Amino acid sequence: MTNMTLAIPEELHIIMRKHQETKWSEVARQALWERARKLELMDKLLANSKLTEKDILEIGRKIKRGIAKAHGIK
Repeated sequence: MTNMTLAIPEELHIIMRKHQETKWSEVARQALWERARKLELMDKLLANSKLTEKDILEIGRKIKRGIAKAHGIK
């Protein structure tokens, strides 16, 4: 197994020190696996997509405008 070092905010470190009974490396490992699985699924779903990055950005803008309009935000 490969080791990984990461930086965390001091506020998070204080909370983690209060809860030393928690296996923080296991919490991190599970979170990383969850994100990796989502990325793998996204890769599979988009493998045959004809959309360009420009298309995707435009769709994202339209969605954001629609959400803003629905909530009365300019």
